[in-house]
Amino acid sequence: MKIDPSSALGNLPSSLRSELVEEFDKITRNYREGRWEASELNGGRFCEIVYSIIAGHLDGDNYPANAKKPSRFKDACERLSNAPTAYSESARLTIPRVLVPLYDVRNRRGVGHVGGEVDANHMDATFVLHTAQWVMAELVRIFHNTDTATASEVVRNLTDRTVPAIWKVGDVSRILDSSMALADGTLLLLYSELGAQSDKDLAKNLEQDKLGNYRRVLDRLHRARLIEYDRSKGMAQISPLGEKEVEEKLLP
Repeated sequence: MKIDPSSALGNLPSSLRSELVEEFDKITRNYREGRWEASELNGGRFCEIVYSIIAGHLDGDNYPANAKKPSRFKDACERLSNAPTAYSESARLTIPRVLVPLYDVRNRRGVGHVGGEVDANHMDATFVLHTAQWVMAELVRIFHNTDTATASEVVRNLTDRTVPAIWKVGDVSRILDSSMALADGTLLLLYSELGAQSDKDLAKNLEQDKLGNYRRVLDRLHRARLIEYDRSKGMAQISPLGEKEVEEKLLP
């Protein structure tokens, strides 16, 4: 899932914004592809970037050029609560408190050190993923430079739409369940991205060589109101009914 950082996080300096989005993308991509340890390790760097953003915001929007690791991470986060109460509780209290356990997964669990009784990497990576999603949603809420409705949609998608059934490789997205029906695979791909997708891109991702035949699948989904498909423009977008179908029947 991609977000538009120039609008969703438009009030942040471009350098920090780029670091944040890049690190968040690494977490989601590694999780989706089953690389649990890599996903968790990226969580530590993600925390350092978010800390730099929040600390700069609470210092009168005096941001560093690039994210830096603070010494004694927990103590540094706790000091953010001393910021003037004119700033939101989310920035002063909630986000810093959430960052501490997220950072601890990097430093105190098996991903950071050899040993341990039980391999908890998958469980820890799931915690890292969903905590990072929540933090990103809060940052969008605080720093967005767009209308409220658009910001709310970005937050909803950041929170709800991690699809581990899809593998992104290069410029294509592959459904990992090779037995999935073509119509279901189409819905899953449309669900995984914000906004409309072209029928040509969908056909490419689903390895459908005959676009005319594949368009008939899109037509059937359109008639069932699972998607909105404009044949003249070659664009398809999932409907609320289609989202419900994915969430109840297709997601692992």
